[in-house]
Amino acid sequence: MKNMIVASILAFSAIVLILGQAPASSMDTGTSGGKYAKATFAGGCFWCMEPPYDKLEGVISTTSGYIGGHTVNPTYEEVSAGGTGHAEAIEVIYDPSKITYAALLEVYWKNIDPTTPDRQFCDHGDQYRPEIFYHTDEQRQLIDASKKLIEETKTFPENIATVISAATEFYPAEDYHQDYYQKNPLRYKFYRYSCGRDQRLKELWG
Repeated sequence: MKNMIVASILAFSAIVLILGQAPASSMDTGTSGGKYAKATFAGGCFWCMEPPYDKLEGVISTTSGYIGGHTVNPTYEEVSAGGTGHAEAIEVIYDPSKITYAALLEVYWKNIDPTTPDRQFCDHGDQYRPEIFYHTDEQRQLIDASKKLIEETKTFPENIATVISAATEFYPAEDYHQDYYQKNPLRYKFYRYSCGRDQRLKELWG
């Protein structure tokens, strides 16, 4: 449905688990001498995953893109058509001295539907799967712990379908996708409301 809405629009003009944090050098992004760390989350439409992280103190940047597939330098058209294996995702660059990876995980869970393996809200296909990509062993441990906690404390009956995978090559999406909610606020709000994202999130998390 997202592709249909995008086409029509264009045509018409977990809990914070402080289990410790990895040294910044072990998640060196190549910026500021290794001061910052990297996190990668897939939670359906990447337009909708940027805003919750952009407002967090300690988050340096968010980038929409594609990860987890087998096609080199995939385009939006290729990914949205299916078959490349990629998921729409965001790459978060953050300062571990100001915000922990566990806090980022808590934000992730509360902004996705973890019960659907190949769908998020109105968007269907494996490119919209919920998946967390870890960059270090420490991140993997924190993800496992947060997922277990969600499974033990969830109030909905469905099983948790969110996948945990080692990070692979991340390809930034086209420029018009970056900060879409800021560049096109009305179109973004129309898509988000039409997709039923906030309604479903309220059902799941209250």
